[in-house]
Amino acid sequence: MKEFEKLGVFYLGKLAGPGAPKEPEPLLYDSRDLTTHAVIVGMTGSGKTGLGIGLIEEAAIDGIPTIAVDPKGDLGNLVLQFPDLAPADFRPWIDDGEAERKGITADALAEQTAAAWAKGLAEWGEGPERIKKLRAAVDLAIYTPGSSAGIPLSILRSLSVPPDAVRGDEDALRDKINGTVSGLCALLGIDADPLKSREHILMAKLVESAWSQGKDLDLAALIRDVQKPPFDRVGVVDVESFYPAKDRTALAMTLNNLLASPGFSAWLTGEPLDIQRLLWTPEGKPRVSVLSIAHLSDAERMFFVTLLLNEIVAWMRGQAGTSSLRALFYMDEIFGFFPPVANPPAKTPMLTLLKQARAFGLGCVVATQNPVDLDYKGLSNAGTWFLGRLQTERDKARVIEGLEGANAAAGKSFDRAAMEATLAGLGNRVFLMNDVHEDAPVLFQTRWTLAYLRGPMTKKQIQMVMASRKGGAAAAASAPVSASTAASARPPVPAGVKESFIPWRGSAQAGERLVYRPALLGTAKLHFVDAKSGIDTWVDRALLLPIEGEDAAWDQAEPQDGKPELDTSPDPKGSFDTLPAAASQPKSYPAWSKALGEALYRTATLDLFSCPSLKLTAKPGESEGDFKVRVQHAAREKRDAAIEALRAKYVAKLDALTTQEQRAADRVSREATQAQAQTVQSAISVGATLLGAFFGRKTISVGTIGRATTAARGISRTLRDREDVGTATESLQSVQQKKADLAAELQSEIQELTTANDDGSAAVETASVKPKKSDIAVDGVALCWTPYWVGDGGSARPAR
Repeated sequence: MKEFEKLGVFYLGKLAGPGAPKEPEPLLYDSRDLTTHAVIVGMTGSGKTGLGIGLIEEAAIDGIPTIAVDPKGDLGNLVLQFPDLAPADFRPWIDDGEAERKGITADALAEQTAAAWAKGLAEWGEGPERIKKLRAAVDLAIYTPGSSAGIPLSILRSLSVPPDAVRGDEDALRDKINGTVSGLCALLGIDADPLKSREHILMAKLVESAWSQGKDLDLAALIRDVQKPPFDRVGVVDVESFYPAKDRTALAMTLNNLLASPGFSAWLTGEPLDIQRLLWTPEGKPRVSVLSIAHLSDAERMFFVTLLLNEIVAWMRGQAGTSSLRALFYMDEIFGFFPPVANPPAKTPMLTLLKQARAFGLGCVVATQNPVDLDYKGLSNAGTWFLGRLQTERDKARVIEGLEGANAAAGKSFDRAAMEATLAGLGNRVFLMNDVHEDAPVLFQTRWTLAYLRGPMTKKQIQMVMASRKGGAAAAASAPVSASTAASARPPVPAGVKESFIPWRGSAQAGERLVYRPALLGTAKLHFVDAKSGIDTWVDRALLLPIEGEDAAWDQAEPQDGKPELDTSPDPKGSFDTLPAAASQPKSYPAWSKALGEALYRTATLDLFSCPSLKLTAKPGESEGDFKVRVQHAAREKRDAAIEALRAKYVAKLDALTTQEQRAADRVSREATQAQAQTVQSAISVGATLLGAFFGRKTISVGTIGRATTAARGISRTLRDREDVGTATESLQSVQQKKADLAAELQSEIQELTTANDDGSAAVETASVKPKKSDIAVDGVALCWTPYWVGDGGSARPAR
């Protein structure tokens, strides 16, 4: 194992500056320190981007996912990983103009670049095998909200009902509503004060009204509600007095213009803005998601970042508490989003993350080259500051102000004069790390990144690198149904038959029309109990079965993902298939309900994933991928606990040996004064050197096992040369032998712990639990019309 490949630590670079050893040691950063967040500050050319990418790479190698907001286009370089280090890999990213200016061909420049990258990695102890390890550890993707260059992101979830963890927290719900509406107002160009703006207050009230009823919203529904609010008063004032209908129509038209604009369609297609899926694949593999927003306008950036931060806050509140690092949120340039005086929409959720994310294992890292535009009171929550070369004295003064606040918040002293002197002498790629978890700041030079840093990526380059990752084309706008295709009218249904309609989705192709076909929707609640797995839960089940006669073959029904979204009326352009006679008779439905209960008793099971070694069982409805994410994090928590236990175990033992060693050395000194220097030097080579070889910088700043062994040999030589120190010599050698034995024991435990963590995630098994017949509660069976696109030749495909 290489010196920097240690459990739970990130290899960020090597110690530098005055006091650094001749052979610089790796700077190993404890990953859990990131749960108290970090700030990276440095002017253009300081190496800030390289440090940020290196930090994300280290997290990825440790299986920790990252969401990275990229306002400038630099973080897309993370996908440029070339384990073969072949010139052909670098060639597509070579600037032909640069090659021409250097007087060589682009192919020759590609060869030079590949050689330079290979040399740089080798000088930092890295190589192709580490790049392969990084590529195998995580999934990498570049998302481009509002554009199809990378993987597009749909923002439709932003108005969906938030999870129960948010709805049950009054402050969290208020922040979510205000953030969502503020972001939308920013996109509309409305300077909306949440306490004064009519637009903001009305839309916030509409969102609150819908969410309190458990109803999702979209822009179309919001437009309708703006015109006809579902309430009569805002506060104590009637709606008409607060916001007259004429003015509300103008706001509705502004929203409608946004929805109808060709450019806005890009915001409604692509993968959903789902934080869980941005952090992990459906199979549970950690993901590094780069969210490139360089192509957006300032208003669009504020809109998207605000929505993203609110989604992260909502996701965070649904996680279990932990002291281990679960995930990272990284923002490459926070300028404009977190100012000291103004209060843009993104600032409130960012403050929430900085104050509360620690408890959930979410680390926030923000970077900037404009330190004067940061709210340092808010950043006092950041425990680690990486400070690079700064441009002006004003920048230095603002950074020192922020450092003072962070150290004061952590209850640590701060030497302002020493910090000013240090910051004045920083060079390129040299950073001062001030970590409140450490005894003192340190200088270090950033390591060579595994990814090729070719500079900001354009939309065309993002499109090229993500072409193989993007799925099919986004859904086209819904095609209108021709009036000439109208078929049968909606059949009459008796009052005793409950009737509903599944909304249609997608678009009609040439010659197709919308047709509703009859089906039965059966819903039930099932009680699953299994004492061994600790399961005691009620689960909703919904089955959809086409009606083909008097009997209901529920064994052949299509299970639904929860209760399907339903409308109370059909699309007026749709036509209807014939309704079987049995479905028109109210007496048929109780019989079908009874048959549903019997079918569920025969076939229903609750299939749950479990991990016996960690005593974890999946929650009902939790996918295998999401459960594996929990397993991975539980394994990381177990690993971190083992590291702490090992550290505590050996610190105590080594303290005891150090005391014995000092006493033995004193005895030798009394017997042989001439050997005192050598003896004392050996005595103060405390056992912490052994721990440093495993635990990294937090335990020891210099020294390795090899140096401790050398010190022991030195003592042995000194004592052998002095026959008159017999008893004392034997005593000291005995202590040294105990230290050597302890080193061997430590190495053995290190190997066991390393092997255990190299085995990957603990095994995941599947178990099935059946419900008791008495624990099946059938809610009922209803007539449910399902939409299809039907062609002129009779072909049909689901429209849902």
